[in-house]
Amino acid sequence: VQLQASGGGLVQPGGSLRLSCVVSGRPSSSYDMGWFRVAPGKEREFVAAVRRNGQAFHAGSVKGRFTISRDNAKNTVALQMNSLKPKDTAVYYCAASERRYIASALVDGSRYDAWGQGTLVTVSS
Repeated sequence: VQLQASGGGLVQPGGSLRLSCVVSGRPSSSYDMGWFRVAPGKEREFVAAVRRNGQAFHAGSVKGRFTISRDNAKNTVALQMNSLKPKDTAVYYCAASERRYIASALVDGSRYDAWGQGTLVTVSS
């Protein structure tokens, strides 16, 4: 499976961006999908995940501002990001997990089998 993330860019604080991840090689319905981010000088951080049954959950730091969704017909996963803050500046990565873990396990990046190349989001005035 291959993942291609896009949609990053420069946005002012309070603005919005929509990231997209296209899954190819196998149907996206075969995977639980997640978004992670790596901020400058920091470790990888879980952002959100959506299981193949549609169950979605988000990190506390983005809850109420970000929304993950999937469209299996288009083999895509999206991350709608609203009310962006400078601390959201990071490279964002989409990831796919084939094994059926419990939901709480999906915050751990080691549970994912494939990763996209990352897309840079910069929140700055």
